[in-house]
Amino acid sequence: MFSKATANFLRQIDPEGCLIHVSRLNDSKKLVPLALVVKRNRIWFWKGPKYQPVDFTLSDLLQGDKVLDPDVSEIEFVTYNGTFRDNISGTLDTEAGPASITLEGRGSSKLQSCFGNLKKEELNVKKLLQDSSSRLVDMQNPLMQQLEKRADVLAVVKERILTTNSCSITQTKSEQCTFQGILRLLGMLGSSVKVKDTNNIEAESNVSLEIPSGTVIAYSVLELEIKKNGHYGICLQPGTIGGIEADSPSHDFLDTVDGGCNGKMVPEKVALSALPNGSQEMDLSPLAELPQSPRWALFKTLQETLRDRIALSYMECSLEKLCRGETLDIAKHEELSESQRRSLSALLASLIPARLNAAHLLVSAMEELPDQTLSLLSESRPDFLEAFGAMMCGLQKSSEPLSIQCLPVPLQDNHAFQLAEQLLSSTNVTLKRDSHRLWTETGTEAGVLPLVLSLSIQGLSLLCKGLK
Repeated sequence: MFSKATANFLRQIDPEGCLIHVSRLNDSKKLVPLALVVKRNRIWFWKGPKYQPVDFTLSDLLQGDKVLDPDVSEIEFVTYNGTFRDNISGTLDTEAGPASITLEGRGSSKLQSCFGNLKKEELNVKKLLQDSSSRLVDMQNPLMQQLEKRADVLAVVKERILTTNSCSITQTKSEQCTFQGILRLLGMLGSSVKVKDTNNIEAESNVSLEIPSGTVIAYSVLELEIKKNGHYGICLQPGTIGGIEADSPSHDFLDTVDGGCNGKMVPEKVALSALPNGSQEMDLSPLAELPQSPRWALFKTLQETLRDRIALSYMECSLEKLCRGETLDIAKHEELSESQRRSLSALLASLIPARLNAAHLLVSAMEELPDQTLSLLSESRPDFLEAFGAMMCGLQKSSEPLSIQCLPVPLQDNHAFQLAEQLLSSTNVTLKRDSHRLWTETGTEAGVLPLVLSLSIQGLSLLCKGLK
């Protein structure tokens, strides 16, 4: 609940900036000026990194007993109160032999965040450079010993946004689930008899969280470049990436420049014809090997989750943890609805590692899409997604225009074709055609969006293939 509130806050006041939302209330006390934060890069290159505060400051990391005294300025920031509402509904139908089951779920939630007057504290970086110019990093520090074994990056807290008064976060949820089972029996005279069982489940919750004054809800960092001999530098220029010098010369991240403040390695432009098609690194084909029932369940769960970006982020985070071999307790994920938790639990029970990686790739790609694209995908029919996926595949195979005669039948309908145009347009790709040909033009600001849309469509097409 706290993480969702702080994420919504940044989405409103700093959507493309360098601020990082605080995901755990327990991390607030650690995020003091000069505090150290570990930046951990994600599996897929388009995903932003994760940041984890630790119980050390830059002073703890440097040789010598002199403690750095941070010079911090303080200004009023903004007054913030936000209310966000979500309405979710979904239906799952499955049939096996003489039995059929229908599961229908509806839910609504309202999150109200009253942070009130906020202030910003910012570190005097010039003074920090002067005070630490002759200091070296203690490479024997336990933290450094652990970090040298992995491609993590250390950063220091540069600025933070704090509450000035006690404030509250309130979340109200309402869920209704209808389960209906029908069993068809063959009577003695050959007639069919239907036995019907219906159950309704309703749940409501109202949770209020009081946040004390001085709680950090967002912060920004400066990354560190650390050499093997203990010399270090602070990455002052926006976009520069820090790191720890490795023994292998192949690690050149000390000189790497990324495409954004949060460390995403984003290309300036990805042409649609240059997108990967079945590469080993981005292989979604295991999704097609799922049995029909969990495959359909995953498809419906994803379409439902696309309407709630926070729930989509939690699903991506859960799958990433499982891919890394970490344990996961889905029951504790209050950001997911009851139907989402049930469907995700059933899905994970049937996933072998290859399918798990493919599911994570798909969800990771969809999380990167704009809100407009997610909304359009959440309402798309399976036959449209299959047809759109086939068209995208045809466009990817060649840089030449696609013959109109190759256009899948469902897309020959004007409404369906307009939906395809809207989906591509939402990712800065223009779909064009004349009387004989069909082609796309990628905008200069498209970045990685065409790639993640292509992966999303491919994955959804595999999940709904053969389903009506």
